[in-house]
Amino acid sequence: MSRSQRRRHPANAAGDWFIDTACIDCGASSNVAPGLIARREGQSVFTRQPADPADEEAAWRARLVCPTASVRTVTSRKVPPGLYPHELAPGVYRCGYNSRKSFGAHAYFVMRPGGNLLIDSPRYMRLLVDFMAERGGIADVLLTHRDDVADADRYAAHYGARVWIHEHDADAAPYASHLVHGREPAEICPELVALPVPGHTRGSVCYWLEQRYLFTGDSLAWSFPREDLTAFRDACWYSWSEQRKSLAELERYDFEWVLAGHGGSASRPSAEMRQRLRALVARM
Repeated sequence: MSRSQRRRHPANAAGDWFIDTACIDCGASSNVAPGLIARREGQSVFTRQPADPADEEAAWRARLVCPTASVRTVTSRKVPPGLYPHELAPGVYRCGYNSRKSFGAHAYFVMRPGGNLLIDSPRYMRLLVDFMAERGGIADVLLTHRDDVADADRYAAHYGARVWIHEHDADAAPYASHLVHGREPAEICPELVALPVPGHTRGSVCYWLEQRYLFTGDSLAWSFPREDLTAFRDACWYSWSEQRKSLAELERYDFEWVLAGHGGSASRPSAEMRQRLRALVARM
């Protein structure tokens, strides 16, 4: 859809901020601005206008994360600096600048003394390349599954990073240097483990970091409307029964953060996360 064909979707709340009809319903904007933006009538829209500086910042984050540049304002505005990468926890950043190649999936950058990580890939952008370079570059690119590789090859080539993906999704990243095999956990380095979770795709993987962070790709996410863990049956490309089995196996692991490719990311005490995961598996 050309810029001239775009228009304000009528479900947007009246006011300066709006989302146009080129939206592909990836959910990225509603994930980063859950109080302002929701999915309606096959796309995301503003359900209300920003009411304070925190809302305004969330709206700008939504604008910069959108892979189709559909989050817009009527008036001309200057983009505030420093919104992305966005530090969600110490040394753990949502990259922003999501790629249309991965249907707007979120990617994450993690600073670690033994070498920094990139989980899935945003668009290849000089702003992100420079941000990562200033913090030591990237040692490992961890791909959760075939759908969200985007520009991982360019980041890996720029930094000479190792690239990890499961053998069953390896055709999506022929440049990968390391494969995860079968269903058994695989230690990548101390306190970083690849956990195969077939279901969304046959080669889906979660990455479990420091017994605290779980990078889940499209296998598990946080729902802000329900304030609970969720999985996506309507976007399960391999096997829903296998995905249920995979998520049940995750109950063995302690984690406080779910950091999703599609869907929301959130932090809760590990005991609560386990309880919510068990309830989700029962619902599945």
